[in-house]
Amino acid sequence: MEIFTTMCLLTLYYGFFCLCKLVLQKRDQSCYMLAYECYKAKEDMKVNSDSCAKIVMQNKNLGLEELRFLLKTIVNSGIGEETSCPRNIIECRNSTIEDELHEMDGIIFDTLDKLFARSTPISPSHIDILVVNVSMLSPAPSLTSRIANRYKMREDIKTFNLSGMGCSASLIAIDVVQNLFKSYKKANAIVVSTESLAPNWYSGKEKSMLLTNCLFRSGGCSMLFTNNRDLKHRAMLKLKHLVRTHIGSIDEAYDCCIQAEDESGYQGFHLAKYLTKAAALAFTMNLQILVPKMLPLREILRYLLASLLHNLSTKSQNLEADGGDGVKLNLKTGIEHFCIHPGGRAIIDGIGKSLGLSDYDVEPSRMALYRFGNTSAAGFWYALGYMEAKQRLKKGNRILMSGFGAGFKCNNIVWEVLKDLEDANVWKDCIDSYPPETLVNPFMEKYGWLNDEYLSFLRLDFSQIFA
Repeated sequence: MEIFTTMCLLTLYYGFFCLCKLVLQKRDQSCYMLAYECYKAKEDMKVNSDSCAKIVMQNKNLGLEELRFLLKTIVNSGIGEETSCPRNIIECRNSTIEDELHEMDGIIFDTLDKLFARSTPISPSHIDILVVNVSMLSPAPSLTSRIANRYKMREDIKTFNLSGMGCSASLIAIDVVQNLFKSYKKANAIVVSTESLAPNWYSGKEKSMLLTNCLFRSGGCSMLFTNNRDLKHRAMLKLKHLVRTHIGSIDEAYDCCIQAEDESGYQGFHLAKYLTKAAALAFTMNLQILVPKMLPLREILRYLLASLLHNLSTKSQNLEADGGDGVKLNLKTGIEHFCIHPGGRAIIDGIGKSLGLSDYDVEPSRMALYRFGNTSAAGFWYALGYMEAKQRLKKGNRILMSGFGAGFKCNNIVWEVLKDLEDANVWKDCIDSYPPETLVNPFMEKYGWLNDEYLSFLRLDFSQIFA
């Protein structure tokens, strides 16, 4: 009997030991954001309506139909007069390798210099993991090697270069970091997120490929993460949930957002009509996994009961994932702030409507798009910076980041705010003037004459008119 009792006690002690070890191990695998820095271009890189028209008119392949399409697209884009482009695009010339690397160095080194300056006592020598995501440029040596060389980082640093991941690449980079944190204790990681525009300006006339010229602008962000609990008191955010969805096995989804050449041999980025359907499908699949993790049980039960009653009353089994027009999940029961990728006004408005968000909820994304344009994977952090500059982020709040990428991918992250945040960051010089009274840009006022009917009967050299 004593032997049996001893065996039972040993078993209980061992089970308790394993449980404690598991809990402690999970605590060490937490992912904390310590700081981030967004890029703000110099004044001579800004693109207003006049300089934008000058750039557009350097494309001799454009006719009246294409110009009218561009006018309509830019007017409805949600982009303002303060966005920026690489210098070779402003100077209307093809890029060289020096232009491409100069663009990357300017963004990456500017944000990293500021990040290390504000993140003392963490210096470049304390960085264990470095992840860089740039979808459209992959030089040799790699961009991570350029960073390691510039900041003289340790020889045992783990570096990763992500390319071709699209506008949600920074969320994928964070997923790489959090998975590495499971293997490395008390580690510090840097994620650099930007995009290369210098060599990727489209000079053809295909409408589906001209869209990127209208939307994408210069931008970038560098972020510092750790799983060291000793630094938790310095952390801004804690990663709660991250869900990635990839529907590249569907041919239409794979082809809807792809780098290609047009019939004339001009290389660009093709955006197909199936893009909206692919986004809706991937977003729905992603939320089906994420929602049970981020919403309270009472809201899920309410939704299930309301959906059941709605089905019985309508005798219909064809409700959409959000419950149709009659029943929707209230995401605000589990999320206080929504950070939709500022890829375009249609994307922001579409996701906002599908989630039942107010103008207040989508304001950060709209303002990030208006002030900085579509900065690809860095766009999330300009929207987050807007929330912080407006002093919206309070301790205990949760933030949902949602984005899409070529492939086709949908990635969502939920963050927990660890302390009240109020740094004006990249918005410091202009936050008091946002939101503006109107988001209407002056393109229609200045170039609305392109829609005049009489132009259809004339043969004009538009480059000379604009000049």
